Amino acid sequence: MRNDNGCHDRSAMARKSTFISVVVNLVLSLMQILTGIFSGSQGLISDGIHSLSDLVADFVVLLANKKSHKPSDSDHHYGHWRYENGASMLLGIMLIAVGAGMLWSATGKLLHPTAFAAVHVGALWVALAALIIKEGLFRYMLRVARRVQSSLLAANAWHARSDAASSVVVAVGIIGTLAGYPWFDTAASLLVGVLILRMGYSFTSDSLHDLMDRSADIDKEHEIKTILLSTPGVAGLHDLKTRKAGDHILVDVHLEVPEYLSVREGHEIAVAARERVLQKNNILNVMVHIDPFSTNPERCCM
Repeated sequence: MRNDNGCHDRSAMARKSTFISVVVNLVLSLMQILTGIFSGSQGLISDGIHSLSDLVADFVVLLANKKSHKPSDSDHHYGHWRYENGASMLLGIMLIAVGAGMLWSATGKLLHPTAFAAVHVGALWVALAALIIKEGLFRYMLRVARRVQSSLLAANAWHARSDAASSVVVAVGIIGTLAGYPWFDTAASLLVGVLILRMGYSFTSDSLHDLMDRSADIDKEHEIKTILLSTPGVAGLHDLKTRKAGDHILVDVHLEVPEYLSVREGHEIAVAARERVLQKNNILNVMVHIDPFSTNPERCCM
């Protein structure tokens, strides 16, 4: 299996960005929920609960980051990388639960208009501040996710972006309420719930497919194929298969080498091809099977 040089730095960067997210989400959730309670804004309270769900998600990411880097053992020959896929699915399920709760609460308020309350202008300033902070956090986390090539960190970053989007909706709802339309704030809370529910479904679906051995994307498979075919001695290949384990890829392939080569020579070509593919940081392992290839048309047709 591949050399894990650089994995420590990757893990350290993931921890750092997630700890920053923890601090930001803790401060934001407290600020939004308390301000929402005292200002009478249900939308801001919903946004604060969303930030609180981000905080829980951050701890899920930290746990998955630690567990996924455990070395292989007798029960997990390919390591524990799929902790990341499981964590992404758990994150999605959490979002679905939060979104459904918000929909239930907001729908109840819309069905009982007498429950609407006046909203203080302070809620608007907090919603705008949350929007700016969340957008900044999203851009920072997505940059780190792309640098370390982590789909789990990317999912957490987009979770932060969903908070930024919900803050826009909440701000609009508060403005509408202050303008004399008290149902705007509750309608904003309803829309935030829909956004969160949709994102939760997306995360859950993607991670479930990864746990079911989804292959790498077409561009990545083409890249692997190009590297293998450019290896000296490789005449062709077939049955190239890939599957994901966390953010890493497992590869199975049949390489064709000239039939007149010795077993040792064929083996050396296979090793060289495998090592070239493993130079890519996200390739976890390459399983190569050697097939004899004949350039004699008559023998090919026999």
